Amino acid sequence: MKNIALFLFDDFQILDAAGPTTAFEIAERLAPGSYRLLILSTQGGTIRSSSGLALDSLRSDDAPAMDTLIVVGGNGSRRAMHHHENTTYLRSRARDTRRLCSVCSGAFLLAAAGLLDGKRATTHWHRAEELQRLFPAIRVEADRIHVRDGTIWTSAGISAGIDLALALVAEDLGEAVAKRVAQQMVVYYRRPGGQSQFSALAELGSDATPFTPLFDYMRGHLSERLTVEQLAARMAMSPRNFARAFVREMGISPAKAVERLRLEVARERVEASREPIEKIAASTGFHDPERMRRVFVRYFGQSPQAMRRVYA
Repeated sequence: MKNIALFLFDDFQILDAAGPTTAFEIAERLAPGSYRLLILSTQGGTIRSSSGLALDSLRSDDAPAMDTLIVVGGNGSRRAMHHHENTTYLRSRARDTRRLCSVCSGAFLLAAAGLLDGKRATTHWHRAEELQRLFPAIRVEADRIHVRDGTIWTSAGISAGIDLALALVAEDLGEAVAKRVAQQMVVYYRRPGGQSQFSALAELGSDATPFTPLFDYMRGHLSERLTVEQLAARMAMSPRNFARAFVREMGISPAKAVERLRLEVARERVEASREPIEKIAASTGFHDPERMRRVFVRYFGQSPQAMRRVYA
């Protein structure tokens, strides 16, 4: 029997804990004697989540030896990562725990403990840039649902804790059991695509910046070429000065912004309509359906046709 422990802190996200717990609970029913679940915190006792719901926890120093330790995420991770007791405990368990994992912003606690230095990792798409900025020694892979690097496993935002738990169950008990767990939970065994499909593509250019009117223009003219020269002329700037200012303000190149806007509109129409893929490609500026397919696969891990089948 493997001890699977979830590490909590005040103001944690309840689904970060409940999702993996449910996956292991079902796996234990399917393969009795496989898992025992523990809820830990450095102080022990009742730990309140960000929703107000609370879980009872065992004081971490009193916990038995464990196979896997999963650090949950949540709003409280910003405070928890600065608590010496948390990072010291995680460093100590890293020496004798087979797998050390995180869900969502739980990666920040592992990072603060120095356990992700030189490793590949992921976290919620909304905080991936912050994780990379605060801990430059980490190779943050922002689009991944979960990442394994040696004995360290990290996962994306909130519900991705279920994806992580299914991967851990598959490693322990085989894919057949993990697939049955996914069926019981009515979730994908392997979720199609990465985090990009859930991130705020639609928010691009939504904040008030000098380029906000330009984004409105771009959204209304996606079928056109929208070259740097054309966009620079709209802003009454030279192409070189425009490109530099755009990257400085928006964090991406003009070409990449145009591609993402086209992708945003195309995805919405693929999911919500029966409009021919060829027509969507033409009207959103991809023109060639194959070109649109390649961009969809790069961002979402699946073709427009496959995405449409999922949402049909």
